[in-house]
Amino acid sequence: MSAAVKRIPVTELVWKDLAEMREAGQTYADLLADMIEERKKRRLEEDVKMWESLPDSAYVPLSEIKD
Repeated sequence: MSAAVKRIPVTELVWKDLAEMREAGQTYADLLADMIEERKKRRLEEDVKMWESLPDSAYVPLSEIKD
């Protein structure tokens, strides 16, 4: 199965910045996929830090959760 090709309009400045970020032989699709993955990891790390900062009283034991 071949992937559908989509076009994303960007400004000339964004295009240049993306081109500078690309590694030799890397496609723009690969670059964007890597950027998305890094963003997801960063969001998860931020969520974990937020959860760790909550007081214990903010949590409900699983045994108290009803369906």
